[in-house]
Amino acid sequence: MGLGEIFGEFLSNLQIDNAETISMRYGEITAALNKAFRDTDSKIDNRLQVGSYGRSSAIKEISDLDMLYIMPSTAWDDYCGEGGQYKLLDAASNAIKARYPKTDIFVDRLVVRVLYQDFHVEVQPVFETDDGSFKYPDTYNGGSWKITKPREEIDAMSEVDERKNGNLRRLAKMARAWKNKHGVGIGGLLIDTLAHNFLESTKDYDEKSFLYFDWMSRDFFSYLAALPEQEYFAALGSGQRVRVKSKFQKKAKKAHELCLKAIDAEGRPTQNSKWRKIYGPPFPADTAGLKKSTLIDGAYSASNTEEFFESRFRYDVRYNIRLECEVSQNGFREYLLSDRIARGLRLRRKRSLRFFVAAHDIPEPFDLYWKVLNRGAEAIRRNNIRGQIVEDAGHLERTETANFYGDHIVECVAVKNGVVVATDRIRVPIDGESDG
Repeated sequence: MGLGEIFGEFLSNLQIDNAETISMRYGEITAALNKAFRDTDSKIDNRLQVGSYGRSSAIKEISDLDMLYIMPSTAWDDYCGEGGQYKLLDAASNAIKARYPKTDIFVDRLVVRVLYQDFHVEVQPVFETDDGSFKYPDTYNGGSWKITKPREEIDAMSEVDERKNGNLRRLAKMARAWKNKHGVGIGGLLIDTLAHNFLESTKDYDEKSFLYFDWMSRDFFSYLAALPEQEYFAALGSGQRVRVKSKFQKKAKKAHELCLKAIDAEGRPTQNSKWRKIYGPPFPADTAGLKKSTLIDGAYSASNTEEFFESRFRYDVRYNIRLECEVSQNGFREYLLSDRIARGLRLRRKRSLRFFVAAHDIPEPFDLYWKVLNRGAEAIRRNNIRGQIVEDAGHLERTETANFYGDHIVECVAVKNGVVVATDRIRVPIDGESDG
């Protein structure tokens, strides 16, 4: 299979596979709101699908969907006064609850959240203005009305995508796979904006096909890595501020380096596995990248006991979590692992390692899961690969011991409603010698 076909399969693997269910849910919510505010049963009128799904840049396993419900202009006087923002959201919430009383529905500052088993819909009742933008309610700090311009963002996405041979939406989807694989906690509108800005900065991919998506990946991550660190970017189309929740440049630089290695491996047996290091499981595996039941090193073999978060949970990373490791011996703290790695040093054996969540921005509640994977010849010799998924005991930390030489991996994922929303990992390089 040629490289163009492989990237084509990759994009196919990213396609949403439950569009019919999503459409049905959108229709049910729309009908409930139309019944309450207009006394009609229409499932399509007076709503606008927004967010990544509305811009057609969403990928498989999307967990949060967005829609605007356009209120009748005659209702403005009912909600424009003090406390009107919450009053409007509460009315919309009650309208949906009246039709679907068994569904979990509640007001969450800006939106009404409708929680289904496989995904959530955030419903925002809005009033349309003369210029085509929308006023939406914000209940924070007493309440206010703010402006959103999703139509301009949707139009910009469509116009540039058509002008760039369909590559804007494809690149945005690929970037989402990278985000999920590497725990890049940035929002969908920022991803679409960055992909848009990159393709507008060059004509190199105006007419290119899947065959050139290796180079497009390389150049896109190089572009991201070189961007200045800033708090906001101007959204595609609307120009409205899109907040940067987490710096992405360092991880983009790493992705660029991985792209160079993957391009260099073209035609070799490990080609696909190198792209999977960038884009994760949706990228097609090659024979060398398939999970083996037994790992072999010289005369030794070990059972491959590694489990994969992707096999248990859906992924839609949108928050940030940062792991740290405290290294101690005989009960006395010696240093943080990150400090030692920054100095290019490895760990000595017989150290106690306390991995813990140093920071996160994930709304409570969430569940945390850990995976400790041993790598290297000694792990195979001892038949101690590990890699099982273990639920956190409730303290957001895990204690291990530096037992033997190798480059080990400790990874954690934060899960809300069955979806991985944040992830981080630490490489643990352990020296072969002990000083006591």
